[in-house]
Amino acid sequence: MIEVRLHGRGGQGVVTAAELIAIAAFHQNKYAQAFPFFGVERQGAPVEAYCRISDQPISLRSQIYQPDFLIIQDPSLISDPRTLNGIKQQAIVIINSEKELNNLNLSKNIKVFTIPATSLALEILGKPIINTALLGAFAAATNLISLKALEQAISEKFNEKNKELAAKNIRLAQKAYNYVINTTINK
Repeated sequence: MIEVRLHGRGGQGVVTAAELIAIAAFHQNKYAQAFPFFGVERQGAPVEAYCRISDQPISLRSQIYQPDFLIIQDPSLISDPRTLNGIKQQAIVIINSEKELNNLNLSKNIKVFTIPATSLALEILGKPIINTALLGAFAAATNLISLKALEQAISEKFNEKNKELAAKNIRLAQKAYNYVINTTINK
């Protein structure tokens, strides 16, 4: 079983991001679950969401304490010790940041990807809604979900409400995916 923990702030789409990972995994014939954890329920408050993916049915229902993958939507949360707590050796951490973050006191076996998700979202959506950008980066960095499955999940989630919004979020995920492939993986 693969476990993903997402950290962000209320209003950033953390819960939707976890749901989109689960939907994309489902489209790849995997079992998946996604669920949130809220503290104080207000915009801007720290929020966690979780996603599990497996080839077998998932019966575990607890929070994720030792994630294989970590997605951090707000870089200010890095200073909170709970954000990086418990990550496994060989983990992959994806952070919304304009700059390289090499001084995180992480094991040398942990791979960190930074992506300017806010800038990309402002460019494409006109708003700092960054969840689909980080999921595009997640797909590129991990190969856990394919870009095609992510596009399908975004289309399903947003098409009911707004086809234009779905198309923009797909474009944002694609741009972030290519950013990671071209600037990090193909170095």
